[in-house]
Amino acid sequence: MMIMMISQIMNYTEEKWWDLELLNIIILPGIWLTDGQHLKRAANVLRGACDLQIGDKLVIILPRIPQWWTINVGAIRAAYMQKGWSFVSRDEAKKREFNRYYYSYLRDGWLNYDELMESASDEFQTCNTKASDPMTLFFTSGTTGAPKMTEHTHASYGYGHYVTAKYMLNCKPNDIIWALADTGWAKCAWSCLFAPWIAGSCVFVHHSERFDPERTLNVLQKYPVSHFCAPPTAYRLMVKQPLKNYSIQARHCIGAGEPLNPELLDWWKEGTGLMLYEGFGQTETTFLCGTYPCVNIRPGSMGKAAPGIDIEDDEKRTKSVHQGEFYLTGDRAIMDEDRYIWFVGRADDVILTAGYRVGPFEVESALIEHPSVIESAAVSSPDKDRGEVVKAFIVLGASYQDADKEKLTKELQDHVKSVTAPYKYPRKIEFVTQLPKTVSGKIRRVELRNKEWNRPIDHKEADV
Repeated sequence: MMIMMISQIMNYTEEKWWDLELLNIIILPGIWLTDGQHLKRAANVLRGACDLQIGDKLVIILPRIPQWWTINVGAIRAAYMQKGWSFVSRDEAKKREFNRYYYSYLRDGWLNYDELMESASDEFQTCNTKASDPMTLFFTSGTTGAPKMTEHTHASYGYGHYVTAKYMLNCKPNDIIWALADTGWAKCAWSCLFAPWIAGSCVFVHHSERFDPERTLNVLQKYPVSHFCAPPTAYRLMVKQPLKNYSIQARHCIGAGEPLNPELLDWWKEGTGLMLYEGFGQTETTFLCGTYPCVNIRPGSMGKAAPGIDIEDDEKRTKSVHQGEFYLTGDRAIMDEDRYIWFVGRADDVILTAGYRVGPFEVESALIEHPSVIESAAVSSPDKDRGEVVKAFIVLGASYQDADKEKLTKELQDHVKSVTAPYKYPRKIEFVTQLPKTVSGKIRRVELRNKEWNRPIDHKEADV
């Protein structure tokens, strides 16, 4: 097992990558705004004009623009805790009691960010925080319930993402990393801040209001991005494009945020010539397990545990996420004799039908192989004979919108029977125009399941 020795006193921002850049030891900058002076100005703005004190909590609501990085790192330097929110409604904003508002344009009652940065001093003494001091707060995505707040320290994220950088992103100095992650979610901190900084890699940022597969492929063709990380949903939409018409410059591609279907690996490799690797972790952790260039990939498996991470297959349920020295993730998976891990689904998502346990991912992986299916979600549905059965909600491709739905339903059911165990096929199918998702793009099966079982839907949870 890998053991990392960490000093009791540490502040993550004391890393000196910008010094190496100035000496031309590293050719590409980590982020052009991470020079020490610029970040010290941000820290002075927060401490001076904004009157923040050590230990205060700072809410940052910004899209993928440079100021997100500047303010985050400046806050860490000054020992403030950051809360990551990507969206907040107007009504919700009125409920919050913010002591200060910061804005880049003129607005009554707000402080002007650009003016504050221009007048701030570039001299700042970084706080001598403890490795165990809280550094940042993130909310989970709320896939199966209300989002939960997760706290991380200067050590847990600051040094913990060494494993993410080395084994998941596989990044090094002079690499350029583009991760499609909203700033309000921990994945952005993983792949757009801490891991690249630890590795000395460059972060590529492309801000857009919504995901567009064609535009994404054009960006990958135009710019020298070497490492690309995106959720499998994005890859599923990109493989619908004529991939062979694009000359993608990336050499390492990773899927994270949801399981990778085995056929998606084949489609991506056939269209781009690149392997598609997988990374798994949670807001509460860093990188836990995945697939690696140095380890044989078994399609459908999540790969193996990251070095230094001890993952065990435990069938026991507990009300606590901590059991002895283990943290229980709430995910269902199977570990084979070679210690490859196979994802089944969230504990709450597993379907029990006529004595059989069916994971939604197995059904969805079979359905996505059919040319008519863009995406799908499998949940349990009540049945008087079997207790519950598998029901699939399916989004069809444009060319299948006018197809005979009864005939297509039978075709899809037969298809699932032919590629997996017959008892797993969806006895009920409903065609929909879209699936309910979290802000981060994860399918909310809990909402579909509650609808099937006539349970009340908590719209506060659903709209987070």
